[in-house]
Order: sequence, then C-alpha cells, then structure tokens
Amino acid sequence: MAARMTTNRARAALIVAIIAVAAVAFGVWRYVESPKADLGASAKASVEAGNAPTASAADRDSIDLSDTQLAAVKVEPVEEREFPVEKSSVGSIDFDEDMETQVFTPYQGRIIALYASIGDDVKKGQTLFTIDSPDLLQAESTLIAAVGVMDLTTRNLARLRELYKTFAVSQRDLDQGISDQQTAEGNLRAARDAVRIFGKSDSEIDKIVADRLADPTLVVPSPIDGRVTARNAAPGLFVQAGNAPAPFTVADVNLMWMLADVPEVDSPAFRLGQPVQVKVNAFPERVFDGKITTIGAIVDPNTRRVLVRSEINDPRHELRSGMFATFVISTGAPIRSPAVPLAGVVREGDGTQSVWVTADRRKFTKRTVRIGDQREGYRQILGGVKVGELAATEGAIFLSNMLAIAGQ
Repeated sequence: MAARMTTNRARAALIVAIIAVAAVAFGVWRYVESPKADLGASAKASVEAGNAPTASAADRDSIDLSDTQLAAVKVEPVEEREFPVEKSSVGSIDFDEDMETQVFTPYQGRIIALYASIGDDVKKGQTLFTIDSPDLLQAESTLIAAVGVMDLTTRNLARLRELYKTFAVSQRDLDQGISDQQTAEGNLRAARDAVRIFGKSDSEIDKIVADRLADPTLVVPSPIDGRVTARNAAPGLFVQAGNAPAPFTVADVNLMWMLADVPEVDSPAFRLGQPVQVKVNAFPERVFDGKITTIGAIVDPNTRRVLVRSEINDPRHELRSGMFATFVISTGAPIRSPAVPLAGVVREGDGTQSVWVTADRRKFTKRTVRIGDQREGYRQILGGVKVGELAATEGAIFLSNMLAIAGQ
C-alpha cells in the first residue's frame, strides 16, 4: 500500500514539472515576439518584412539601414544658427502711472452733467463734467461790477477833461478822475483774470460782459489725451477741490506698463533700456515691444524677487490693465551654435537626448548631445555634434526604435 502511494506522488510531481517547463518555454516565445508590437509602427513593419537591421558588434549604438528603410529617414548637415541670450518671466499689464491723471474740480460745486464714461477715449480739453459753482458765480459777478465801474470812471474822466478846458474844475479834480479811471482798469483786468482761471475763454468773458449775465456753469475738461479709467461722479453730487475720490481718472494708453517680479538670481542680467517682447493671452499671436524703465531697489524678503517695470508700446490701444503677460528680455548678444530640427533630437528612456549622425547616409550612429534653447523649429546643440556633420533630421525616432529591436 505504501509503495503504491509513493508511485502516485512521483507521477504527480513529474506532471507538474512538465507543465512548468512548458510555461517557461511559452513565456520565452512571447518575450521574443513582443518587441514587434511595442516599438513603433515603422519598426514593426520592418521586422515583419524581414528587413530587421543588425547592430554592429563593435558599436552597439550604430545601425545599418536597407534602401527601403532609408526612405523613412531624411538626412541634412548640422547647421549653425543664432540663438539669443534671453530671460523670460511673467507679469501683468498696468496703466502708466506717470501719465494717469485724477481729474478734480478746481472749485467746489454740485455736478450738473457728465459727458464721458469708463472706457471712453477723450481728447485734451474735452469736457468731462460740469458743475454749478458759486465761486464762479461770484467771480463773474465781480467782473460785471468791475465793467460797470470802468464805464462810470471813463465817462467821468471824459467830463472832467471837458470842464478842465474851461477852467470849471481844478487840476486836482482832473488828476483824481484819472486815478479813479486807472484803478477801475486794473480792477477790470483782475476780474477778467479771475474768471479766466475757471477755464473761461476771452470770447466767453466778452459775452458775459456784453450780456451782463453771469453763468455759474463750470466746465471741467480732460487735461490730457487718454482713456477714462475710473468715474466716481453722478449728477447732483457735491464735489470739492482735491477731495478723494476724484470724479474722473484719465490715463494715456499709448504707453502701458508691464510689472514683473523676476527671481533674485536673474536680476543682475537686467539693465535699463533693454528691449522687451511681451505677449498676452488675449492676443496670442501678437508681440508688443517695449523697454525696461525701472529695476526695483529692493528684494522682496518673502518671495526673493525683484520688481522690473517696462514701458510697452500700444498704439492701437489693445492692452488692458490687469492682463496676464509673459515676456522675454534680451540680456546679451546672440550666440551662434550648432542646431538640429526638433524632429532630429530624440529623448531616450533614460532622459538623455540623442542625435543620429552618419557619414555615408547608410550607417547611423546614435550620439548623446547636450541641448539648449529652442527657436523657430530648431534645437540648440551645446555639445555632441559639430556643424557640417550629417544628421537625421526626420525619422530619428524610427532609428531609435530600430536600434531597440536590433538589440533584442
């Protein structure tokens, strides 16, 4: 009985061993066949067509291609191109505070009417609002009275001169009449100037004098060409000179500011007058030109950043305060370096960058390179290839997949 049980156990162990060997063999077969499905459509097609390349025994980073495979690869000499030395960062658009004016009423009064709204473009001298000004009314009343006194003294002087010719009045009376007339002239000039301070023109003053009618309406114009950026006024509101908030704020929008906080480590690269190229999300295809006008004198202790302010030209008045902006600043002369089209640089699985070079346009060798900036479809090469060497500018990823297959 015991012998029979021992025989059954041995038979079961043999069956398990046979199954294990079969499983291992099946796994090895699947491992050999699987790369064809994972290394790219082009490489898979080459394997299935029986055109798999062979890696050189002396150099495992080289690969020889057949005529059919060469059709998928474009070869060009490595060029030398200019790459600018630049720093980039982010910022925001703001109004030029040097050209932003708060428009106050010069004298107190009650607002009568408004003639501009937020966002309106206005010209220098254009009426923004009018107020009913008691100060203006007083000045015009004084002017009208001065005109009356002037007319009286003028007529009196003329009469004294006629009487003086017949010795009906003394020289003293005539001199007094001349003095009174000169005083009236001075008072009239002062009264006209007082009304002119309120913004009245000479023609408007002459009309007040001719009609003997005071007009208390004080016109408050825009002091500059620009855009209304704020309005804190309403009809009937009583306003006083210099009391905040200003009824209107007008900003010159031909020049805008871009405010950016740049990293402390980059701050030594910035200089006043350096050109700036700015892009905003609202106009992704547009580039706005400007220059650095201010570099902050302190470093923010919390963010370790420095304020850099630039003036941005905006002749079409497209930028708006608060827009998010990205900018690039040239910090040095352009550098000429070897360059390869973006499709010619392959990022390998270990994180390195490689370029495939060839001498005979048939055998390609993978070359690890150091890359730099990207510009106009080309990648800067800092080391690994030289200008004039032949490199695969299209199909480089195909070559990397082929090498992976050949190495299986």
